Amino acid sequence: MQRATIAAIARFLNKTLRVRSIKDASKNGLQVRSRRTGVIRKVGFAVDGCLSTFEKAKKRGVELLVVHHGISWRPQKDRDLEQARAAYLRKNNMALYAAHLPLDLHEECGNNMQLCRLLGVQDPVKFGKYHGIRIGYAGTFRKATGLDDLASALNRDLDTQCRIFPFGKKRLRSIGIISGGGGSLLKEACNAGLDCFLVGEIDLAVYNAAREYGMNLIVAGHYATETVGVKALLPLVRETFGVDIVFVEDKKEM
Repeated sequence: MQRATIAAIARFLNKTLRVRSIKDASKNGLQVRSRRTGVIRKVGFAVDGCLSTFEKAKKRGVELLVVHHGISWRPQKDRDLEQARAAYLRKNNMALYAAHLPLDLHEECGNNMQLCRLLGVQDPVKFGKYHGIRIGYAGTFRKATGLDDLASALNRDLDTQCRIFPFGKKRLRSIGIISGGGGSLLKEACNAGLDCFLVGEIDLAVYNAAREYGMNLIVAGHYATETVGVKALLPLVRETFGVDIVFVEDKKEM
């Protein structure tokens, strides 16, 4: 069992998720430090580094919060908001760790691999190149399935309400998966000959393109599709450091 300091947990996550080797707009790693230097007792995990999440984490006694969407980006579009969020964390002596793309693409804990497992995708392979990195997975089903069956599983396990766009085959044997805002990679799903594309959110242009290409879409929610990665980190941190862990739910209808 390792000593549960903020610095030690950050180093563990950096190594596990290989954050230093993955190019990203997010400044991944420990984004806000706290005054705590000794052993901590509780680590929280959440999707978004925003005030509503921070307030809920504070109520639950979180000392280090690990999120998918942090507060520091390149370039930073809203410096005032970043500073206000950091000020709240420092005032409440809560540290913040962020892992964006490293937590999308990780082959064990990543959002996209977790979604593959949820849907029973067979033989997943890397798929979906974003800034030169394949961040998603594509694979097949053991037997042909329908859009409604896949959406029902996602609705149940992610506590979401999928939008289904049946623009292609009725029976599906393959799928591409990119959590969050993965709609921009629709053309790659089409070029790969996949039967269905699962993403978190799309815009109107992606909707129109999918209809014209004849690609089935499942849009399961940006927030919902990215809860699975941070949740997969909970047992790793608990077993390695012996700390209390908690998922901080701050559900978004997006």
